[in-house]
Amino acid sequence: MSNSLQDPYFLRDPYPAYAKLRSTSPVQAIPTGSGGHNSYLVTGYAEARQALGDPRLSKDTAAFFADKPSRRNLHPAVAQTMLAGDPPRHTRLRRLVTKAFTTGAVTQLRPYIAQVTDALLDHWPAGGEADLVAGLAAPLPVIVICELLGVPETDRSEVQRWSAELFAAGKPDVIDAASHAMADYMASLISAKRRQPGDALLDRLISARDGEDQLSEDELVSLAVLLLVAGHETTTNFVGNAVLALLQHPTELERLRDNPDRVPTALDELLRFDSPISTATFRYATEDITLGDTPIPAGAPVQVAPGAANRDPERFPSPDQLDLGREAGGHLAFGHGIHRCLGAPLAKAEAEIALRALLIRFPRMRLSVPSDQLRWRHTRLMRGLASLPLHT
Repeated sequence: MSNSLQDPYFLRDPYPAYAKLRSTSPVQAIPTGSGGHNSYLVTGYAEARQALGDPRLSKDTAAFFADKPSRRNLHPAVAQTMLAGDPPRHTRLRRLVTKAFTTGAVTQLRPYIAQVTDALLDHWPAGGEADLVAGLAAPLPVIVICELLGVPETDRSEVQRWSAELFAAGKPDVIDAASHAMADYMASLISAKRRQPGDALLDRLISARDGEDQLSEDELVSLAVLLLVAGHETTTNFVGNAVLALLQHPTELERLRDNPDRVPTALDELLRFDSPISTATFRYATEDITLGDTPIPAGAPVQVAPGAANRDPERFPSPDQLDLGREAGGHLAFGHGIHRCLGAPLAKAEAEIALRALLIRFPRMRLSVPSDQLRWRHTRLMRGLASLPLHT
């Protein structure tokens, strides 16, 4: 899979390669390129869902790499987030975060999301050229999550840059440096908020309690980094991939353009069709297990590919067809099980508001370059466009 990142055809459209792998076996060994060891790639839907919910597949990266030499210098706040942990630690942290991240928060944010969306689109020229990624898909979720966490406006461009650099596949020094910059910034922001408390999510995390339990300083920094990065990277890709999919399926685009109120029910199919997460974060087998019909030895890394699983014809007939009438609620774009994306409601709200505004304000938008000239981000985990040039 690592070599695939250098293949522009795979970056542009990984689904034929995923389909070929799945037809051979929905779970198969992939050489890691070091010491003759294998990792296991999961491309089938049933097997991916099983893997995402199997407690024998650990996400405790610190335990896995504890006895393995490494030249990396990733900041612990980034290397050991809630996402890279198992129960009971993961359960405890998620419970404390959920207490601060109330279910009503997204509803309360909708007017602000709409306001930011309109302000960004006000800069788009009618009948001119615009880049969907730079002009909407990237800044919108950054502004929203920074506002939610309480990141000052003057710091947001740097925060966005560090976040993007954390996914710079093939550039370990860039990733490591960004991890330290982001963690150091969040530590200083938390310190400032302790001196002068506010009512942002980060302030609520500082004071969050579950009985006598509360977050330590290291946990606060780690959660702040995770929420900020996870709170916008996926949404940026979600919006970009969704708009491209609609532009490439004019009949489906017309259905939404004629009735923008159908956007909320279209989101799951758009997520299924081109998932913003190509490969889920690291897992490894803590004991010998069988996934599908494939035996996996203890200690072996397992890569679950939601992007591939969401195109499994055993679960979604005619999977390469975008069908906004499809019942796609079982997709794995947000994961499954105890690690399912905590921010899924926020991502959906942002995408819904952004898509509805685009359809209403720019009903004749179209690609301004051939689709085979679009640039995709070089990252193993995420699938997203570097830019999406449009004629408005």
